[in-house]
Amino acid sequence: MRNKFDFRPKLFTALKNYSKERLMTDLMAGIIVGTVALPLAIAFGISSGVSPEKGLITAIIGGFIVSFLGGCDVQIGGPTGAFIVIVYGIIQNFGIEGLAIATIIAGIILVLMGVLKLGTVIKFIPYPIVVGFTSGIAVTIFTTQMKDLFGLTMDKVPADFISKWIAYFGAFDTVNPWAFVIGIISILVITLSPRLTKKIPGSLIAIVIMTIAVYIMRNQLGITGIETIGDRFTINASLPAPAPITFNMETINLLLPSAFTIAILGAIESLLSATVADGVTGDKHNSNTELIAQGAANIIVPIFGGIPVTGAIARTMTNVNNGGRTPVAGIIHAIVLLLILLFLGPLTKHIPMACLAGVLIIVSYNMSEWRTFRSLMKNPKSDVSVLLVTFFLTVIFDITIAVEIGLLIAMLFFMRRVAETTHVSVTTDEIDLSDEGEIHHDEEVLSLPKGVEVYEIDGPFFFGVANKFDGIMKSIGDKPKVRIIRMRKVSFIDSTGLHNLESLFRLSQAEHIHMILSGVNEHVHRVLTKSRFDKKIGAENICSNINEAVAKAKAAVQT
Repeated sequence: MRNKFDFRPKLFTALKNYSKERLMTDLMAGIIVGTVALPLAIAFGISSGVSPEKGLITAIIGGFIVSFLGGCDVQIGGPTGAFIVIVYGIIQNFGIEGLAIATIIAGIILVLMGVLKLGTVIKFIPYPIVVGFTSGIAVTIFTTQMKDLFGLTMDKVPADFISKWIAYFGAFDTVNPWAFVIGIISILVITLSPRLTKKIPGSLIAIVIMTIAVYIMRNQLGITGIETIGDRFTINASLPAPAPITFNMETINLLLPSAFTIAILGAIESLLSATVADGVTGDKHNSNTELIAQGAANIIVPIFGGIPVTGAIARTMTNVNNGGRTPVAGIIHAIVLLLILLFLGPLTKHIPMACLAGVLIIVSYNMSEWRTFRSLMKNPKSDVSVLLVTFFLTVIFDITIAVEIGLLIAMLFFMRRVAETTHVSVTTDEIDLSDEGEIHHDEEVLSLPKGVEVYEIDGPFFFGVANKFDGIMKSIGDKPKVRIIRMRKVSFIDSTGLHNLESLFRLSQAEHIHMILSGVNEHVHRVLTKSRFDKKIGAENICSNINEAVAKAKAAVQT
């Protein structure tokens, strides 16, 4: 029986032929990915405006659900840098409960997208928009880390980009040299560590080294003023009980745009991650199943106090590169993080904030895609416009506005391009049949009788072309006796095009001009039939090819 909702979790397929050898490779990959995810989950949690264990809870519960229900064998789910800006903004405006409501709504949207089989549609979001908001988020993440990198003493950091930098410069006289040194060394360790080992993530090495160093500096050398996680947060090293969330229509209406942005970002990042992984493993993910899994994760995680979940490209590729080939590796990664939270959670309070700032600065650099950004600047002006608008709106305002306006501008440019490719031409003497596609002909030229004009529409007939068609009709001086509208190259017609066609028919009737349609394809014919336009014009006046239309026109001229 066919799966109506296209929901086929990869885990159940993988377990059918699972072996001990596969378990060992998945186990090793899961342990490595878990250690890679540890510092990132903590850093993303803190930068999003929640406590560090909330980032770990998101990676544990969200990562488990994504692997258990997902449509990709190697996808690793958890918190990512893409959500930092929007999550922080929601918490500032609506609090933790507002974030939970927005995330659950986003999860429902993702599940609906998967159920409605919209997984492939997400891939049509223009690339300049993806690069624009990704680069914008990278700049924003970099900006948010300046306080901790320099150890600035500030009562409150402004929310918007420009005010934030003004405040930084105003507080620059409070720079803590020790914090700055720790942050810079952390960046150097993360950057240089791959030259020594690729098995252990540089971010983890930096956190271990810097945590030990700061512990000694504070407790043995008496150096104070270096802020750690424990100075700012109280760590709860346990899985929280599910908490009730109160919904009301007013809050839902306010949070719907943010929830939509979370859903779109989650869908894009998850499917992009799965696609990149497919290119390495040779597998093929199920995009609709993946969206349902991501949706389920985002519905459940907020109940436990977590933040939005999505597929993480860096962690997914770490999984692939270390031998992970089934969702079991992702489940093991979640178990590893759970064990770390339960048994080593209290130790995280000693991690210096400047070190986490260094970790996130490297994350922002990797997210920036500056080489791709630079290459896109050489593309057509329309793509450059979409790229820059999305980028600057993300940085200066917020990502919700950036995605919405970026999509709007991209669609307008797309419609203009389609309109430019549609041409309307007029023929009054003879038609060249040498390149005909409607029917085979023996003759190469078809002569038109006097009083017959042929208007050929070459391309889609939609609202962007209607004015062009009207303009050509008005430019014709003498009125013909018969108008043939040749539609062999009209792939589709929308309601505006149909209205334009009906207006032309009424005008022709008023002027006693006979109107004939030629070469109408099956799809367009269905639209004409559904609107009952075929009854108005007469089914006999909808011809399958130009020869038939011209023969009918000759008969009409002679009567």
